[in-house]
Amino acid sequence: MNRLLRIDTSTRGDASHSRRLGDEVEQALLAHYAGLALQRRDLSENPVPHLDLDTIGAFFTPDDTLTDPQRLAAATSDRVIGEVRSADALLITTPMFNFGVPSALKAWIDQLVRIRRTFSFDGANFGGLLHGRIAIVAVAYGAGGFAPGGAMATGDFVAPYLDYVLRFMGFDEVHVIGAEGMNTPNPVWPSVERLIERLPQPQKESLP
Repeated sequence: MNRLLRIDTSTRGDASHSRRLGDEVEQALLAHYAGLALQRRDLSENPVPHLDLDTIGAFFTPDDTLTDPQRLAAATSDRVIGEVRSADALLITTPMFNFGVPSALKAWIDQLVRIRRTFSFDGANFGGLLHGRIAIVAVAYGAGGFAPGGAMATGDFVAPYLDYVLRFMGFDEVHVIGAEGMNTPNPVWPSVERLIERLPQPQKESLP
């Protein structure tokens, strides 16, 4: 693993639990993979636009017939996809908002999930085009019970959604780490060390 792209979504800045969890994961990854390069995109400070009619039209237009206005409409998507393609690993930090992802994160995903760029469709079957990558999703839940088997597990539309959409685009591995009960007297903080144990091990340099 050589390049890590980190996507932050919370609007709470230094008070954000998901960002703090992401900081722990980031530091563990930098220690685990020597020489790992880091790139960041903060969707709170630098949001991407929601899709509009012109952008959707550009997505479904063959490259050789794109007009200049369509190329301009798809420029944000091109940048978002380029950032993900340049990375070996993706770290997304997000809170749960009303059982789902924040709209800023959804807008970024809508710019990323794009036919002929990050997935294919042959008229019958879909195929992901982002193989060879792993994703880590760090989620902060205000209440408890969202872990698998918990009382609120069926209300979690963050982790299952992100797991599905990332695998749909071809990510080989998706690892979710969650901090629960952040707005309660008894928060539960996850073990970042256990997450690191599940990740691919660094390749050892071969002897000459």
